[in-house]
Amino acid sequence: MKCLKFMFFSLLGTIAFTISCSNDSENTENTDDTDGGSDGVNTPLSAFDEFNLDAVTISFDGDEITIDTNGLPNHTSPYWEETHPLYIEPVVAVAQTPGRIGGDRSLTLTVSAAPEIAASSTATGLGPIGISVTGVPIFNDTEGPNRPLEEEIAETFDYAGAHNGPSGYHYHVESADVPENTVLSFDDEKLVGIMADGFLLYGRREMDGSYPTDLDESGGHYGVTQHSNGEEFYHYHIVNEFYLGNIIALFAVDLQGTPNSIL
Repeated sequence: MKCLKFMFFSLLGTIAFTISCSNDSENTENTDDTDGGSDGVNTPLSAFDEFNLDAVTISFDGDEITIDTNGLPNHTSPYWEETHPLYIEPVVAVAQTPGRIGGDRSLTLTVSAAPEIAASSTATGLGPIGISVTGVPIFNDTEGPNRPLEEEIAETFDYAGAHNGPSGYHYHVESADVPENTVLSFDDEKLVGIMADGFLLYGRREMDGSYPTDLDESGGHYGVTQHSNGEEFYHYHIVNEFYLGNIIALFAVDLQGTPNSIL
């Protein structure tokens, strides 16, 4: 693991940089053999290798994982200041929302290391609903109270599926298939980020290149990923359906776990 910025605090106070994933948490008793997995299965720690450590710090403290980010992506965008090395002319966006990437911005999400499916799902609200591997927050499919994404809003998205807003630069939709996209998931199996309920979000495909066929209403299922060493655990996929025109929302459904605040 790339752990120079990772911290793990054990019960003995020892700091370790190589962490094995076990399943001895108190939150693992709800086993359901019919779906090949269980609630409370530990999140594969190797998934956090995918996060942009220039923006994100991952801390492990007992049964909790904390993700801190400054929200600054490691990819190009027309939303950077024109003097920034990552600034590019728009390649997808027709228009741009006001503002630029940057500034003093800090977001923190603390989740269980073994998240569980809740008794009932929870609708997402305005603002951050997850943190992506680049450190940029993930938003849902609305642009304001009772205002779903519309064509005029979609025209402001850069190739990363993001634009600027009052709360800063954030993703709404899947990135575009353009040469400039060297980091983000597009119609593949890559890790996209972690949602507010602690479950990981992956791209539209499985590791073998197929589209999953057993997803629930939130795009989630029990299965293996490139991070789980053959072990099944519950995780989300981007739902393989066009949301508006030719764009696909990153997460336009309910959270299946208990959401935590992203502050």
